Amino acid sequence: MASSHPAPGPPTVPGPVPGILTQPVARAHWLMELIAAWGFVQRNYYLTKRYLGWELVWLAYSTANVMSIGFIGAGVNEVGGGANTQALTTFLLVGALLWSYLSMLFDILSETVMWERWEGTIEYTFMSPASRTTHLLGTGIYAVVYGILRSVVMLGVIALFFDLDLSGANYLGAILVLAVASISLIGFGLVGSVMPLLSPEKGVQVTFIYASVLLLISGVYYPIDVLPGWMQALAVVSPVYYALEGIRATLIDGESIGSQWGNLWPLLVMGVVAIPAGIWIFQAGERFAKRTGRLKRSG
Repeated sequence: MASSHPAPGPPTVPGPVPGILTQPVARAHWLMELIAAWGFVQRNYYLTKRYLGWELVWLAYSTANVMSIGFIGAGVNEVGGGANTQALTTFLLVGALLWSYLSMLFDILSETVMWERWEGTIEYTFMSPASRTTHLLGTGIYAVVYGILRSVVMLGVIALFFDLDLSGANYLGAILVLAVASISLIGFGLVGSVMPLLSPEKGVQVTFIYASVLLLISGVYYPIDVLPGWMQALAVVSPVYYALEGIRATLIDGESIGSQWGNLWPLLVMGVVAIPAGIWIFQAGERFAKRTGRLKRSG
């Protein structure tokens, strides 16, 4: 006996609901890398926030160190120097303050690896889909922003104790020189940051040696003319030297930014060369550390 009910048809698939996306939105690769870079900036911000107490201690130490250099200039006449103490003090303080900023860039870039060892996250960072370029540049961007804010605070404290001769300063020109110098210093810092990756025990100390060589040859506290000839030749490959020359010229002498092209173009060339070289060296060190099992070592 035939059934009076119709045979069931194929199941129907409901259509898309208006206003609701049914497929994930594909983001451009550059946008994903930009978001990842911002993530590394935030990560370093939260690390700084976590260790805020120690950051304040280090800020106090750095400020006291810069002030001690300034008091050397202020006390020259007391020991029979007979120099223009205001000009000498300004010269020394600008150098000390800039060196504090530049060395801090090295510290953040090199200590990032050390911090991640302490936190136990270094392997997770290296397994993340973000490129190593994004990782390192994100860290560098944070170092620049944090360093500038830190230097402004230090300058404000120092101005309370010293009569700085900055009446004709070209602040905009000095900021531009500092920005260009930061690009090249990030590249040099990336080269130094590979050492804590290769040697958990002594890697950070090696970066201190690396920075001290730049301190010696760059004329932070003295003109490079007082150095032996072979050291003066080394100064021309130091970005710190050109940064100091440009910032002192704009802050102390009030020179225009156009007159500083001789200091800017070496910094630009060094930045173009040093950043790719630093990333390549770090990646080579990362591959070596993975191959030899050094990532799991905490010290």
